[in-house]
Amino acid sequence: MRGTSRTTAQSSLFVRSFAVCAARDDSAYLGKVQITVGIITISDRASRGQYQDLGGPAVKAAAEKRGWDVLAEAIMPDDKKRIQETIRSFSAQGCGLILATGGTGVADRDVTPEAIREIMRVEIPGFGEVMRSESMKITPNAILSRSLAAIVDGSLVIALPGKPSGAVECLGFVEGAIPHSVALAQRKPTSC
Repeated sequence: MRGTSRTTAQSSLFVRSFAVCAARDDSAYLGKVQITVGIITISDRASRGQYQDLGGPAVKAAAEKRGWDVLAEAIMPDDKKRIQETIRSFSAQGCGLILATGGTGVADRDVTPEAIREIMRVEIPGFGEVMRSESMKITPNAILSRSLAAIVDGSLVIALPGKPSGAVECLGFVEGAIPHSVALAQRKPTSC
């Protein structure tokens, strides 16, 4: 009987602590977290200069509009090794958030999700689910997207669509979870 009471008391304490933690508003704390961003445009044609990169500049403008500090930018071909090297380099430079635009479709050269998954510590499925779900309200082609988010080293990495409007829309769909996710990726204390 005693063991049962203790277990029940412990469970009750856990539930109350969890409820308080879950209900607590992190916005005041997380609003103070400076988010440093790296932006990677992944496109064979843009990297060869065959067309102007519009995705990277659109994502950069969206990041700056949110008050985030863009520290690093790169344009590269759809090459897993180069994508991985750049993500790791940006993380080592202190980018807590790395936004990759492009390479998330189903074409033969679209390798961004595979590149990220090979070096991630953990994938965060909710980001991709929300981006696809909300994008489906705009275009039925969103079902083809393989956008995702993961923790790599000390960074939150988000793979966004290559189309500039899609990249900015998807960033908007998940922006509320970004400050807390970046803090967790960087192992900074949060209120929970």
